[in-house]
Amino acid sequence: MPTAKKLPSGSWRCQVFSHYEYEKKTDGTIKKKRIYESFTSDDPSKSGKKKAEAMAAEFALNKDRIERSDLTFKEALEKYIDSKRNILSPTSIRGYETLLRNAYPSLLDIKTKRINQEMVQKWANEYTLNHSPKTVSNAHGLLVSVLSVYEPSLRLRTKLPQAKQRDIYTPSDNDITTLLKHIKGTELEKAVLLSAFGTLRRGEICALTDKDISGNTIIINKSMVRSNNGGFVIKTPKTTSSYREIVYPDFVIKKFEGIEGRLVNMYPEDISKNFGKILKDAGLPHFRFHDLRHYSASIMHAIGIPDQYIMERGGWKSDKVLKAVYRNIISDEQKKFTDQINSHFESMQHKIQHE
Repeated sequence: MPTAKKLPSGSWRCQVFSHYEYEKKTDGTIKKKRIYESFTSDDPSKSGKKKAEAMAAEFALNKDRIERSDLTFKEALEKYIDSKRNILSPTSIRGYETLLRNAYPSLLDIKTKRINQEMVQKWANEYTLNHSPKTVSNAHGLLVSVLSVYEPSLRLRTKLPQAKQRDIYTPSDNDITTLLKHIKGTELEKAVLLSAFGTLRRGEICALTDKDISGNTIIINKSMVRSNNGGFVIKTPKTTSSYREIVYPDFVIKKFEGIEGRLVNMYPEDISKNFGKILKDAGLPHFRFHDLRHYSASIMHAIGIPDQYIMERGGWKSDKVLKAVYRNIISDEQKKFTDQINSHFESMQHKIQHE
C-alpha cells in the first residue's frame, strides 16, 4: 500500500505509480519514464495521512480503467448530453443542461480519471444542504451515468439523503364538483374533464385535436413538450404504455362537439399556472393539476376496478405510482371504509356482550 509523506506545508502527499511514458532521444534510443499520480490531504493530522493513502490506494486499484480519459467531468458531461439529444425528450435534455450549469461546481474541472468515491461523497454532502433528496438523487444519477461511460470500472456507492414521503392531497368528489362549477365554460374546464375523468397528462391534453376523437373514444399517441429553443413541439410519448385509448362518458365528449383543431387551446405551463389560481379563488385545498390523475385512479380503486385496468387507462407502466396514491386515498372514501370497518367490529362486540 502506498505510504503518504508529510510536506513542509503540513499537508500529506501520497504518490502511486500510474503508467509509463516513452520518449525518443536524439540518439534514437527510447527512454522509459515512470509517471506517478499524487494525492494530497490538507489535514495535518494522522487522519489526513490516511485520507491521502486511501485516495492513492483507490487509484491503484482502478488504474487499469477501460478507456482512460483525459476529459474533465464538464467535457464528459457535455459529450454525454450531445449523445442523447436525438434519443431523450427535449425536457430531459433541458434538465441535464440545467444540472451541468448548476449542480457540479466542485467537480466540473476535475479529470474524470481522478474522480473517486470520496470526491463524489463530498459533493453529495454539499449539494444536499440546499436541495431536496429527489434533486440530489437525480443529479447523482446523471453523474453516475456519465462516469459509467467514461470511467466504466469506477463503482460508486454514495450515501444519499433519504427521500421524504410527499404529503399528497388527493381531491375528493366534492372538490372536483366545486372546481368544475367554478370553471364552467372555460378552456381549463375541458382540461380538467380530460384529466379527472380520463387520467390524461397536461402534455397529452394540449396535443389532442379533433382527429383524435372517434365516437366516445379519445386516442392518446402524442404529447406537447417544450423544445430546446424555448417553443413547444409535439412528440411521441416517452413510453409505450402511454399509447392508449380512453372511452369517456357522454357529458365529457359533448364538450368537444364542433371543435376543429386542438381540443384545448392552452399550453402545459399555462394549465398549471391558471389551475393554482383557480383553486385559490374557489376556496379549495391546494393540489397540483397532475393530482387529478391520482383522483381518477383513487376513484377507480375505490369502486373495485382491477389495478391492471387502472394502469392501462392511466398509461402507468408499473403499479409504483398507484401504490403511492392508494396510501393517500381520498378522505371521503377513507371515512366510508373506516365506518364500515368500525361498524363490523361494533357488531362483533355486541354479539360478545349478549352471549
